[in-house]
Order: sequence, then structure tokens, then C-alpha cells
Amino acid sequence: MTTALPTTGFGPQLRHWRTLRRVSQLDLAIRAETSQRYLSFLEQGRSQPGRTMVVRLAESLELSLRDRNTLLLAAGFAPVFPESDLAAPELAPVREAISAVLDGHLPYPALVARPRGELVTANAAFDLFTEGVDPDLLRAPINVLRLALHPDGVAPRVRNLPEWGRHIMDSLRGRAAHTPDPALDELIAELSSYLPPPCPGPDHVGFAVPLHLRTPDGDLRLITTLTSFATATDVTIAELHLEAFLPADADTARILRLRAARHRSTP
Repeated sequence: MTTALPTTGFGPQLRHWRTLRRVSQLDLAIRAETSQRYLSFLEQGRSQPGRTMVVRLAESLELSLRDRNTLLLAAGFAPVFPESDLAAPELAPVREAISAVLDGHLPYPALVARPRGELVTANAAFDLFTEGVDPDLLRAPINVLRLALHPDGVAPRVRNLPEWGRHIMDSLRGRAAHTPDPALDELIAELSSYLPPPCPGPDHVGFAVPLHLRTPDGDLRLITTLTSFATATDVTIAELHLEAFLPADADTARILRLRAARHRSTP
């Protein structure tokens, strides 16, 4: 479980984040180009920072844009990073770019999701993960993490579920440790309950393994890549991540191309 974030006061929040990042006052002061004495005064509430200093400290602690806004509010400043509706007209170029990336990844599956797994959009090959699953799991908003590991979702078709599930859970726990989120903690607890205990054999080489998925067309082995919008200055965009699946062998690539061709020929 992650540590709860203090709800009030700039000093306690700054100290919380510094402790969570395991950074000393001296190291943070060097990163933020200030003095350890001044930083100590900030944490004790004996000094009040300017807005530029708050932003500099937040950047030095590698806070998300959302958490940078929260730290600004705690210091008495208005948030500087907007949080737009993804459907807003001003984000049309972003939506078009995302759509182009997803379509360009075909015939391989790709999707865009929010931090807790809520599906934003996906390309046509995503149907690989919706075949035969409980319709309740496909009701909006679809959670792709729940879809992947739920007993009524994709899990029964995953031949290496203990290893693949551990890979997903390790990634989520790392995210929760970096940015505390009680809702994500709850999701982690739920998803963990769906997984069998891992039983590493003599040939075990770690849990970052390809997804071994059974399909009517044959078994697939897929590796994944995760891409974040690291230079975004809008909270909504910055919190999205793109997950793209790639074939781990020639048979998987062939099967995915055949599936795509079959879908194109279906009226």
C-alpha cells in the first residue's frame, strides 16, 4: 500500500514527496538550485515559496502534472497546468495524432488508456482481447487491466497467466509507489485476487515475459511497449499511455496479418 498524501500545508506535502522519493534535503536543494537551509525552512513552514520555486521543486521531485498543481495549491497559488476534456475542440490535433499512431500500428493491437486502466481508444486489432469475454467487462468505461486478468476476461486464454499477471502487477505497484493513489491501490488488491500464485520453474528468467495467448487461429506470443506523453503540458494528455503489442515470433506476425486481412474482407 502507498503512503497517504497530506491533505493540507505546503511544508508537509513537500516533505512527504521528498521522503517518498528518498531524496535528502541537501540533494533536493542542489537539484532545485537553492539552499538546504531554505528548504528546511519551507518544510517547517517558516518560509513561503514563490510560484517559480514551487514549480522547480516539483520538477526536481519528478511529480506528475496533477501533483504539481496540488503542490501549487498547497502553497497558495493557482494551478498552472490545465486539465482539458479529451473531447474538447482544442485537443482535436492530439486525438488525430493518436488515431494515426494506432492505425499505423495495424495489423498489431494497440490502445491508449488512463493510469488506472480505463480504455480511451484502441485500433481494430484490439478485438483480439475482446473475443469470448463476459459482456459486462466490455461495458463503458472498459478497464483494460481488469479485462486482462479477470477470470471472465482474457485470463482463461493466457497460457502463462501467473508470469504475465505478475508482470502487470509489478508495473502497477511501481506506479503506485511513485505516485500514491488510493484508487489504484484498490484496483491492485482486486486484480491480485484473480491471479494464481507464481511457481517459477528451473528455466525461470523473470516475469517480464511475452504474453502467450491462445486464439482460434493459433497461439500468439506478444511483447508490449509502453509510451507516455512525457512533454505534454495538459494533465489529461500527460496521464495517458499508449500500449502497443508486437509479435515475438514469425508465427504470431503471420496470424495477426491473416486476422487483419480477414477483417478487411468482412462486409
